[in-house]
Amino acid sequence: MSLKSASFALKRKIYFINQIQFFKPYRFISSDISDQTRVVVTGLGIVCPLGVGVDHVWKRLLNGETSASSLTDAAYSDIPCKVAAFIPRGEKDGDLNLQKLFRPSDFKKYSLSTVCALIAANEAIKDAAWFPKTDEEYEYTGVAIGTGVIDLMDVVTTGICLKEKGYRGMSPFFVPRILSNIPAGHIAINYGFKGPNHSVSTACATGLHAIGDAYNFIKNKQATVMVCGSAEAVISPVSIAGFSRMRALSTTFNNKPSKASRPFDKDRDGFVMGEGAGVLVLESLNHACQRGAKIYAEVLGYGLSGDAYHITSPPDNGSGAYRCMKQALSRNNLELSEVGYINAHATSTPLGDGIELKAIHNLFQEHSSSLVVSSTKGATGHLLGAAGSVEAIFTILSCFNKIIPPNVNLDNPDVDLPVNVADKSSQPWPVKIQNKRVGVTNSFGFGGTNASVVFCKTDVDDYL
Repeated sequence: MSLKSASFALKRKIYFINQIQFFKPYRFISSDISDQTRVVVTGLGIVCPLGVGVDHVWKRLLNGETSASSLTDAAYSDIPCKVAAFIPRGEKDGDLNLQKLFRPSDFKKYSLSTVCALIAANEAIKDAAWFPKTDEEYEYTGVAIGTGVIDLMDVVTTGICLKEKGYRGMSPFFVPRILSNIPAGHIAINYGFKGPNHSVSTACATGLHAIGDAYNFIKNKQATVMVCGSAEAVISPVSIAGFSRMRALSTTFNNKPSKASRPFDKDRDGFVMGEGAGVLVLESLNHACQRGAKIYAEVLGYGLSGDAYHITSPPDNGSGAYRCMKQALSRNNLELSEVGYINAHATSTPLGDGIELKAIHNLFQEHSSSLVVSSTKGATGHLLGAAGSVEAIFTILSCFNKIIPPNVNLDNPDVDLPVNVADKSSQPWPVKIQNKRVGVTNSFGFGGTNASVVFCKTDVDDYL
């Protein structure tokens, strides 16, 4: 054999060895996932108008605190809505301190949505204590983070820059900053997670669709651990003006911003735009047990549906929400009577809140007077694409801690059906359904897209 032939044979042998190494089977996935994979929550992270950090935010939520403030900048002067819910900035406990966490140069490539996603993901990953060490562990850990709306002000200012300074005045980071999948990409890059890298953009249902898709990735054996959720931070004159033109935002309480977001109340007149991120760590039950992880709750179901009715309004009978909840609850043959809490999507709009209550009553019938319904948007405002993941965290904590957050600002309930809507104070989990605590969280988005996820926590340690 000539030297050239021998060299070729050696190269071919090395190539096939490398291919075998590159495409090696996911040993952990095949060994720890059964056909009946159960999925659990092991980590939580949050950035929202109530603050930064799960413990801090949860305490404020249960205390019935609110977060909305006045829009005083001159840029909002001729816009009817003068209220929004910002993440608190500063150096106090629970404040967002960007200078402490990031370098000035980071903001060339990071949008505020990405910043929020990175902070929430860092907390969730630390909370789950998931720090992969082997190639296999990195390869079966994925990311699914969604964003509903790109940074509109970034588009406007870049357009102005292009007009005034020309092509060379544009930032090379402009396109990456506004892509909806970039928060997921940055998280994966920062931590080296090489499993599914996924992004969802389904308006206000984004967060729950991201969590639900991550749940399915694990169920379908495409990953064993998923970092999932959503982020949104787009409060600006452009976004406030756009939603105001749709008459979607509250204007009655411009002088009393803390009262503006009031789901299920007779005086509600529109939502309050908020910002933030919620990130969860999901993993297969077997994997969580093998490494001794803390388990907050189990994911019992994921439902999704389309209204096929109107671009911004749900059908009067709430059929899309009804089918979505029903599908989520059917995944593990749950009895409707087992559900103790529903974290409603209710955004404080005159139309949507009542229709969601109608869907709940149509599905749960007589049990709708026993379970408890609340919308945490009274405290946080509406975080758009980030709402679903933040509210999923609140639902999980309710199941875990046996306590249900209040309907902040519910002074005059607008409830015509026998549905048990929570009052302005937090309350214990319903006594008759304590041992198995099942909570449902809903998110509905423009375009008629709906999502529901079911979580459960039991007192009995049935995870062994």
